[in-house]
Amino acid sequence: MSALLKSREAILALAIALLLVVIASRFPAFVTPGNLASVFTDTSPLILLALGQMVVILTKCIDLSVTANLALCGMIAALMNGAGVPLPLILLLVVALGAVLGAVNGLLVWKLDIPSIVVTLGTMTIYRGIIFLLTDGKWVNAHQMSEGFKAFPRAVFLGLPVMAWIAILGIVAFVLLVNRTPLGRAFYAVGGNPHAAVYTGISVGRTQFAAFVLSGALAGFVGYLWVARYAVAYVDIASGFELDVVAACVIGGIAIAGGAGSVAGCVMGALFLGIMKNALPVVGISPFWQMAISGAAILIAIAFNARGSGPKGRLILKTPEVRA
Repeated sequence: MSALLKSREAILALAIALLLVVIASRFPAFVTPGNLASVFTDTSPLILLALGQMVVILTKCIDLSVTANLALCGMIAALMNGAGVPLPLILLLVVALGAVLGAVNGLLVWKLDIPSIVVTLGTMTIYRGIIFLLTDGKWVNAHQMSEGFKAFPRAVFLGLPVMAWIAILGIVAFVLLVNRTPLGRAFYAVGGNPHAAVYTGISVGRTQFAAFVLSGALAGFVGYLWVARYAVAYVDIASGFELDVVAACVIGGIAIAGGAGSVAGCVMGALFLGIMKNALPVVGISPFWQMAISGAAILIAIAFNARGSGPKGRLILKTPEVRA
């Protein structure tokens, strides 16, 4: 029992259950299967972005440009749709563009040894600036998008929208990636002890680069899903959502210092935030408090992680170059 209570996943599952019980005591309709499915669908973009952010954080980095990447790729998708580009090609191109934008972050971190928080703060502004240059600040609205473009993430398959199924497939793919592949193990090794990773033949820089590319590709794909589902694209789309993405990871037990965390924890962190944000308007709390609540959740989770971590050992072996 004590071991179970030390598990972040178990604690989060209990917190989610208690949250649902509290909400159900006042609004029973919130916990009906149909509404919970809608909450999961609403949370699907956060889950996908958090999975990408998770692998970046595992390597001792952070990607604050993820939603700017989303916004740029979403706008490009909307513009291509207006130009008559077929949807399969749009999907391929936005994923590729997102990966390229992520690669820019990864190269700057790897080759120039610039801290990831500085790199991604800069590219966050650059990517949104590119949107403004492309559109002169104009919006792309629903009537400018084709029905097929808007319908794909909303289409229902086996009782769930396609967007929800994409999130489920993303979860399964990341479980296999981090647990069954050499790259997944490299993410943990680089974040856990980059000096030891070098001695085992793992390239720290290449592994961090791969994490940024993966995060960027997911952001590009979610950019299309976001724009198609809400049928609007503009410069400030998803502005501030990067805080929720980081919060989902940290609440889920992804160590901000790298090297620790699980897909299950990341997903439950995203679900906890998703349920909370959907429930806030229901219980009469202003949505303007959402950012403050997310920030407080990050601080509490970091404090919890710090208390739960053991004493740091001594660094015996050290190489002057760990970014090979």
